[in-house]
This record gives sequence, structure tokens and C-alpha cells, in this order.
Amino acid sequence: MAYGYSPPSGHRSPQTLQLPPGYRHPGRPTHDDRTWALGAYLGQFILAFVAPGIVYLLKARSPFVRRHAAQGLNLGLTGAAVWLIGGLLAQSSLTLLWFPALFSLVSLAFLIKAAMAANQGDWYRVPRFVAWPLVK
Repeated sequence: MAYGYSPPSGHRSPQTLQLPPGYRHPGRPTHDDRTWALGAYLGQFILAFVAPGIVYLLKARSPFVRRHAAQGLNLGLTGAAVWLIGGLLAQSSLTLLWFPALFSLVSLAFLIKAAMAANQGDWYRVPRFVAWPLVK
């Protein structure tokens, strides 16, 4: 079917749905969309917040990919900010390094949960205290 849209099972359409180029049907995301959305999260293990930024710039035409890439980018930028501030505060006391370390564990749990949702084609929202909504 056109542009990744397939009618529900049991539904017979007399004609193929014609969508304009670049438009994605708001239904289930395609396999390609799910792969790119998953890459926005898993790429952070190698390239930090650069990976979701690349996905955001290259594949933002799909609302599904754009949403997950923006969340991945927000997760990465929030983690970088917390570690920067925590590192500066740790200059006065090393016990303050526990906060960024604990934050990293919590954000890792939400990163994995969001990656699993993206792989399944679900629209998942990461809580704002873990991913500040800097990029939309």
C-alpha cells in the first residue's frame, strides 16, 4: 500500500489510498520508522546525544521518528547537563557525585523502556524530570 499505510484486516478498499509525497499516515509506523526511532535511543551508547540529533535532522519527516528522536535528544542533553553541573559541584565535595550517578541509572531505565516502545511502534512519553523538553 502507499506510504506504509495498510487498511485494517477485513477491510476491502476499492482503490489504493493516495497520500501526497512526504506524508505519513498517523496509524502504525513502518518498519523503517521503528528502526530509526530505536536507533535514536540505542545510538546514545556510542555517540551520546549526537546520535538522536542525527536521526532528528535526517528523518524528522515522520512524526513517529521525530517524537522519539526528540525524546532521545532531550534525554542526552539532560544527562549531559546533570553531569556538567554535578561535576562542577563535586569540586567542593565528592559525595555530590552520587546525584549524577543516580540520575544516570534512572535515565538508563527510561532509555531502555523508550527504546522498547519505539521498537514495538508505540508512542511513549519519557517523564519530564528525566528528559527536559528542550527539543520538540
